[in-house]
Amino acid sequence: MPNQSIKAIKMGIKKNRMSEFQKLADLQESMTNLGKSGLVYIPPFKLARMMSEFQDKSSMEYQRMTWDALRKSINGLVNKVNATNIKNIIPELFAENLIRGRGLFCRSCMKSQMASPGFTDVFAALVAVVNTKLPEVGDLLLRRIILQLQRAYKRNDKPQLLAAVKFIAHLVNQQVVHELIALELLTTLLENPTDDSVEVAVGFVTECGSILQDLSPRGLHGIFERFRGILHEGEIDKRVQFLIEGLFALRKAKFQGHPAVSPELDLVELEDQLTHEVSLLDKIDPEIALGT
Repeated sequence: MPNQSIKAIKMGIKKNRMSEFQKLADLQESMTNLGKSGLVYIPPFKLARMMSEFQDKSSMEYQRMTWDALRKSINGLVNKVNATNIKNIIPELFAENLIRGRGLFCRSCMKSQMASPGFTDVFAALVAVVNTKLPEVGDLLLRRIILQLQRAYKRNDKPQLLAAVKFIAHLVNQQVVHELIALELLTTLLENPTDDSVEVAVGFVTECGSILQDLSPRGLHGIFERFRGILHEGEIDKRVQFLIEGLFALRKAKFQGHPAVSPELDLVELEDQLTHEVSLLDKIDPEIALGT
């Protein structure tokens, strides 16, 4: 056999071996990326097959794949929840490992609420149900939202602040969050009033004024006296003054059209709910070690 043919055969064998090594390297890289960024997509049937092939369930690769599967499942459920299907989503959510994935759940709720603030009441209702069984989840979510609020307030980041304030308002409505936190937040916003801080405060009272009127009428009265003082001072923009006047009209109408909880989202009996209280001035531990 000519030397050139032998050389060609050897080169072919070498290429085949390199191809196999490359496949193994690609698979290892996929597993690594799977746990770090979640950017590598593996179809569910393939992921299930890969997981079933692992003999050592404690191996890092197996744990990475199960973590990624949990993240995708929780994100999928939170992203598709609405007032119509929430009762069907809840059993599916409880079927997941929420103890392990509580950080994932909180992060998913906050991201989804930020992207779709019109569904804040739905996310708050979902959290309220989870909180009855796993109060550590409700506590973690509250601490993370307060941390988001603190950062947004310092940076004057209005979109982040509005999202955090609205989420807290609906968690107060669901009595996951204590009403004293709502009064503390309003006091902070109105202490040194600006157009933005007063506007945020008006929006907050619009969202949860109905329940504050029931749970802490004297506290809410004090807040409205502060609003009245801001009106008399006349140092804020006319547009914001009109917002305050509209809020007084809404209070007179007993917050008609802004119920604390709509009937389809009233899913938790009062005696089953666990209420959390964290001061806005506390140093918050967001428990980043949970993964996200």
